[in-house]
Amino acid sequence: MVLLKGFEIEIYTGTPQGEIVGLSDKIVADLDGFMREPDSRNVEYITQPSPNYENLLCALLRPRRELRSYLNRLGNYTLIPGSTLSLGGSDRFLRSDPANPYHDYIENTYGTKVVTASVHINIGISDPEVLIRACRVIRMEAPLFLALSASSPFLDGKATGYHSTRWGVFPQTPSHVPLFASHADHIQWVEDQLLAGTMQNVRHLWASVRPNGDRRPYDLNRLELRICDLVTDPIALLAITALLEARLLQIIENPSIDPLTQSTFSPQELVTLTAENEAAAATGSLDAQLKHWQNGRSILARDWISEMYHDVWAIAKQRGFGCFLSPLQKILREGNEAQQWLQLHAVGFDNHRVITQAIVATQEREIELEDKLCSFLMA
Repeated sequence: MVLLKGFEIEIYTGTPQGEIVGLSDKIVADLDGFMREPDSRNVEYITQPSPNYENLLCALLRPRRELRSYLNRLGNYTLIPGSTLSLGGSDRFLRSDPANPYHDYIENTYGTKVVTASVHINIGISDPEVLIRACRVIRMEAPLFLALSASSPFLDGKATGYHSTRWGVFPQTPSHVPLFASHADHIQWVEDQLLAGTMQNVRHLWASVRPNGDRRPYDLNRLELRICDLVTDPIALLAITALLEARLLQIIENPSIDPLTQSTFSPQELVTLTAENEAAAATGSLDAQLKHWQNGRSILARDWISEMYHDVWAIAKQRGFGCFLSPLQKILREGNEAQQWLQLHAVGFDNHRVITQAIVATQEREIELEDKLCSFLMA
């Protein structure tokens, strides 16, 4: 068994000098497959679900190639890595769809805290009770995936003290999301939030992980991991996804893996513990000191990830995607994007130079992967 996987990718557009420019209204009007976010400075595309990592690699790259070609025709524009308005612009909201009342609500309630770029990883699980249990486990382990993906150490031209400024400031909504004991429990809770107005609609559940489906909360068929910053390198993103898939396969095969039965903490204590872990991972990413959900033992994020990697390696290898999991070791060894940017910053590169260098490196990496791996599929 391998699982269906797909991505929602939000990415900023702007100039090669790092200025983020709102172009999504033009992009959405002229290109199929792209969707607008409430602010016009980033744009979203979604990959079709696939069990196959090779297909996913090309599905990640193909829309970006098309978007880059369009941006070149529009002017001297490019794609900008990172998950926050790194060099400036958080003082204003640039509406992509001024007539949209839900966007009114988002701008008025949250301001530019939501003008971030990220990747949402969706993995298919058809049994709703297994899905809800998987969400419980991954909610506890979501800080590890944030630690691997952090790419937002700057905001408005300054280092913020976070590795993921995005998750440090992002308004998780509603403010308290419990661990759901069952599908019925989840349905009841969502209905209650909609009635109380703490959720404006079924999409207005902004937590680290949530069950997703075509008719939420009733028809659910996938786990959506929402905590990750934007990972621009497709190979790194697929490695993070392979870790998530291998862990989910382990959870599916072993019903005893469950925070409600395997932990020394109460459900409410677990929600508090994982919130504290998320905050720690947003600040220190791979070097964050976390508490393990099973017994509260203190553990570095990178050590917990290493434990999980070795625990699920045989599953990934047996299912034929071990080669996509193995690049995770490079992230642990060399650091995530935020850590690499901060290393440059520490030796004298200003923020502007760090971002402009990352813009070039991102495009060069895409070209390299297209030439090496995808040209025969993308012709």
